[in-house]
Amino acid sequence: MAELIARGYQLVDEPGEANVVLLNTCSVRQSAELKAIHKMEALIGDARAARRQAIFGFLGCMAQYYGAKLFEMVPGIQLVVGTHRMHRIPDYVDGLLSGAMDKVVDVEFEEQIPKHFTKHILEEGGHRRVTAYVNIMQGCSLQCTYCVVPTTRGQERYREMADILAECRWLADRGVREITLLGQAVNRYGHRAFPPVDGKSPFVQLLEAIHQIPGIERIRFTAAHPSGYGDDLVEAYARLPRLMESAHIPVQSGSDRILRLMRRGYTRSQFIRIVRKLRSVKPDIGLITDLIVGFPGETDADFEDTVSLLKEVEFDQAFIFKFSPRPGTVAASLPDQVPDEVKEERHAKLLQLMNEIGQRRYSRLLGQQVEVLVEGPSWKNPERLTGRTRCNKIVVLEGGEDLIGQLLLVRVKEVGTFTLYGEVEQVIG
Repeated sequence: MAELIARGYQLVDEPGEANVVLLNTCSVRQSAELKAIHKMEALIGDARAARRQAIFGFLGCMAQYYGAKLFEMVPGIQLVVGTHRMHRIPDYVDGLLSGAMDKVVDVEFEEQIPKHFTKHILEEGGHRRVTAYVNIMQGCSLQCTYCVVPTTRGQERYREMADILAECRWLADRGVREITLLGQAVNRYGHRAFPPVDGKSPFVQLLEAIHQIPGIERIRFTAAHPSGYGDDLVEAYARLPRLMESAHIPVQSGSDRILRLMRRGYTRSQFIRIVRKLRSVKPDIGLITDLIVGFPGETDADFEDTVSLLKEVEFDQAFIFKFSPRPGTVAASLPDQVPDEVKEERHAKLLQLMNEIGQRRYSRLLGQQVEVLVEGPSWKNPERLTGRTRCNKIVVLEGGEDLIGQLLLVRVKEVGTFTLYGEVEQVIG
């Protein structure tokens, strides 16, 4: 998007006002693909009904996965660009609009991550953004049996640390105070590509270097893989005050048998050991996880293992998904596929349990003082402001726009469903 704006294109508020409509897509679950297809069909239908000419295209994982087949699946699109070629979009849009090109499909693989892939838009809704995401790697070299990421995004490729640090400094110079590092298994950054130094993995070296950048007050990362949680990373939470005490660590299942079928590379007890180590250095750390129900062969006993794990660990939040077979993955052809109605039942049970646990954990903060970085107006009520605590809990509060970008001490006055409501007590800076 930033590259298109730099080329002179402008964002519009509604798709019906645009002469170029691009959908960035995901292929992790079938529901996400169907949603993208239905959305695109509706957009094309609206344009035809209004006799309005526009360029329509799919970007990202679904484009990479299906390639030219998308022209048959959704008649009316003209552009399909995969995950490795996003930086070429401005040239293709120029060509399509000028008539120099008719249809474009580009899903070729590129070994290096282009530097200009990481440009940012730092203004949103009329105010400067104070948080930013920084991609540090692409692809995944793990072989989870349910996942299409290695197919759509390729094997792990890492940006040079100097390039990442230059981007973080650029963001800090423009008022960004919080950085979130992105990667499919982000804490595996530099795995077998860059050497450890003084017993510290490349990822911990990167955290230390970002920690030294003036202006960056908060550092987060997502999503991590349990295999990347070495003692050096656990210890980093204890000694780097700008590394926020929050962690998104997908566990996927509480059953060792299912974890083996998933090829996750760890056991239930190993995962719990990681949690205990993290809580030993940061007792109030906010823990988020991902869970899959209905994986092929999952029995009632396997599911109850996941239920018991959720009760034992008491995550602050969990993203719970019904298994979605992806064509070409090992899991799609495994025997004993779980019926949809069983998936639905298990999904509902875990959601209810997670809501109960989350409400209990959030309620412990009632009356407590928390540090909040104000990010901007609340999307539900623009008259209010919203921000996040150090442990990544959303806080809604009263205040003027002058508080955007400020670190505050806030007293929690009310607790909602995975949201805190507070009152400003002090501006830290």
